Amino acid sequence: MFDFFRRHTRVLQFLLLLLIVPSFVVFGIQGYDKFSQGKDEVAKVDGQAITRGEWDQAHRNQIERLRAQMPNVDVKLLDTPDVRKRVLDDLIRQRVLFAASRDLHLVPTDERLKRLFETDPQFANLRNADGTVRKELLAAQGMNSQQFAARLSQDMSLNQVLLGVGATAVVPNAVARTAVDAFYQRRDVRVQTFAAKDYVAKAHASDADLQAYYDDSRHAARLQSPEVVNFEYVVLDLPTIARGITVADEDLRKYYTENAARYEQPQERRARHILIKAETGATADAKAKAKARAEALLAEVRKNPAGFADLAKANSEDPGSAKQGGDLDWFGRGAMVKVFEDTAFALKKGEISGVVESDFGFHILKLDDLRGGDKRSFESVKTEIDAEVRKSLAQKRYAEVAEQFSNLVEQEDTLQPVADKLKLSVQRAERFTRGFKAEPGSALANPKVAEAAFLADNLRSKRNALALEIGANQLLSLRVTEHQPARKQALTEVREQVKAGVLQAKAAQAAREEGAAKLALWKTQPAAAGALPAAVTLSRVKPQNLPRAVVEAVLKAKADALPTWIGVDLGDEGYAVVVIEKVLPADLADAGSLDKAREQVAQLWAQAESDAYYVALRKRYKAVVLDSANVAASEEPAMAASVASK
Repeated sequence: MFDFFRRHTRVLQFLLLLLIVPSFVVFGIQGYDKFSQGKDEVAKVDGQAITRGEWDQAHRNQIERLRAQMPNVDVKLLDTPDVRKRVLDDLIRQRVLFAASRDLHLVPTDERLKRLFETDPQFANLRNADGTVRKELLAAQGMNSQQFAARLSQDMSLNQVLLGVGATAVVPNAVARTAVDAFYQRRDVRVQTFAAKDYVAKAHASDADLQAYYDDSRHAARLQSPEVVNFEYVVLDLPTIARGITVADEDLRKYYTENAARYEQPQERRARHILIKAETGATADAKAKAKARAEALLAEVRKNPAGFADLAKANSEDPGSAKQGGDLDWFGRGAMVKVFEDTAFALKKGEISGVVESDFGFHILKLDDLRGGDKRSFESVKTEIDAEVRKSLAQKRYAEVAEQFSNLVEQEDTLQPVADKLKLSVQRAERFTRGFKAEPGSALANPKVAEAAFLADNLRSKRNALALEIGANQLLSLRVTEHQPARKQALTEVREQVKAGVLQAKAAQAAREEGAAKLALWKTQPAAAGALPAAVTLSRVKPQNLPRAVVEAVLKAKADALPTWIGVDLGDEGYAVVVIEKVLPADLADAGSLDKAREQVAQLWAQAESDAYYVALRKRYKAVVLDSANVAASEEPAMAASVASK
């Protein structure tokens, strides 16, 4: 049969042509387009289709936006049926609002767009000082001025559809007060808790109980072993490149000579001074008197140099140093005004200056001591210079070596060649999970590593992963050597965990049963309750350290006749019996103020009215999700993987 087909290929091609061409004549190319489009449609709004391609692209765009905002987010968390459904809902919402804005003719004028752009704070980073748009920033986002204006116009049009409803919500004082009282109401209660932990010692777990717990699908997730991979990896970074660089001694000496100033210890001086003030702007007569007084003090200092400190205490007009005998402590160049500094650094130890004029007045200086000024020898800084030079050379070579690294890992199915070529060490990661907690600063701490380690193609092929940029001047490649999928562990492996779960469940059940029995008794015989815990006043704002389930149950309970008894199931934690003794009005201090509460209620009211209006618009424009949307998750399993690899 196959020989027949090979011998008569041309005849078969002709027959196919005869079949295909008439069908194009009858149905037309548009007919074929409709067939393919119908299969690709996932929703319709106002008779217009939303295709799977548009949905997928919107999903990819959302993942990219979220990754830009949260670089460490696990992309797989964004590729779930729930997330994809929300993306489709957003697309439908956009189409519905677009249709409504079109029919309502909600198109903003150019003047309104211009005013919005010039005044809205959210566009501040896009505005030049003269109010014009920063075209370079738009270009970075793939837009020009016209495209930006069109998008802004569309956004305003869509916002106006619901704004006309939401912005007109009015909440009267009586409604606000009722809402505040409902949310911030307080109740006096007594709570008796039956804690599951108090019943664990009495619980028993048989083999049948363990098997039943193990077989229960509700517990399957907690009994699974995590997905695990073992992989080897290599890291290229500046320190690695620097280690492979050798610098000759003569080059190090040359660097030392060219940067000699860096290896000199700066000289510092310790001096005293006497200041007679004559600040800038003083009259010539005032300056002359100040200078004459300074010269008289200088004469006294020269007669008795050892008494400089005493003279400074008695005569200096510098409030910061006079009490210390004029001592200015240690200072280097740049710390004092230039004329003062030049004088201090020109004096010898123990020497006294003449009268020096500055912007502050007239000074007399005495140099007490000096230190520094020594130059570190080449031998003492050789190691430091060598590391510095090699780092600088490594930075210059990084781009070239990084390209080699990327090419080598892409061409091989083992990391050893790239390790040998670039003098890298092949490291290994054992039992690596998606939630692996690496040491801070470790290459494995980067979320891109986990993405690559569990990428379907890398798991299947066992080839080198593409080079990952995990930091500034830092690349990593890995190769999976072993993969263990997640699995439900055998009962023998998780027996203790299962036993703990059974005992906890039985203890919680015993607590619930006793709590429910006490509730039934106390409802009919309140005196049998004995001394319950002291009453507390709780509210949603002040839960009094009680479980949230108790707080909500208390505030939702009818309180027409007091006292009122209620029971609250606390799940694995046990049971609580509560008696509500008194209902108190809301404390406006909890709400901030009635005006603030009214604003909050108005926002909620506006949102509710906007949501209701949107539901009506969906019906008007016949927005429907088609059955083909239900298989979206299964038809695109590698969405997150494709985004993660970018």
